[in-house]
Amino acid sequence: MKPHIQAAAPAPTVNHRVNRLLAALELDDFAALEPHLQGVVLKQDQVLYEIGAPLRHAYFPHDTVVSLVAVLKDGRSAEMAVYGCEGVLGLVGAIATRKAFGRYIVQASGTASRIELDQLHEVINSRPKVRQLVLHFTEAMMSRVLQNVACNAIHSVEARCCRWILSMHDRLEGDTVPLTHEFLSEMLGVQRSTVSSITRALQGSRFIRQRRGVITVTDRAGLEATSCECYGTVRRTFERLLPYTYRDATPAGPRLAEDSRFVG
Repeated sequence: MKPHIQAAAPAPTVNHRVNRLLAALELDDFAALEPHLQGVVLKQDQVLYEIGAPLRHAYFPHDTVVSLVAVLKDGRSAEMAVYGCEGVLGLVGAIATRKAFGRYIVQASGTASRIELDQLHEVINSRPKVRQLVLHFTEAMMSRVLQNVACNAIHSVEARCCRWILSMHDRLEGDTVPLTHEFLSEMLGVQRSTVSSITRALQGSRFIRQRRGVITVTDRAGLEATSCECYGTVRRTFERLLPYTYRDATPAGPRLAEDSRFVG
């Protein structure tokens, strides 16, 4: 994978509240943010920020997925966090230094709502309920990251691979997700041959169907059973801290309710 940095292109008119964190805001709080939000198009493999780059915008994904990855001196990389329609990226790293502590790379093409960090911080500081929601999201993300540290140290690559496929599946419409073996191996921090062996076994068990560049989930229950306990642990944390970031929840604002899949 050869990531490339490019500016996000303006999107046609978008519904900002497709992002579930924005949808969870009460109408008056969202109204304070809305004038500052801009719809943008993000392309697969696009790099939003490189390590150490100044953070100028936060992004609220709609139907796109962005990973924060650590890049080592030898060129290898591994995922540290993933962001989808349940949250916001670029905000946690901007608390103090406003420097990216990893590479933000787009996994799946789609749209997002972008806002300048100065404007977002102004609204957070002036609107207590926005601030509280952001703090809940930050705590949930920290819990997810720390759980993943334990998961990477203890659980098998097969279990982690299932967790990762489920994580992508949760954030995208439909059952087919854009995943190459190369990209999946980089996110898991293992060799490509290891990923190929695991996905062949998962296909043999009829949990997934794969073809070039994509994986289709055909038995989600089977994937969940093969995944480790970390998927459920993170799920329960998000349900506790952010009950309105799920499609099956009853939201404070307009929400979609047709899909009960967890985003974790």
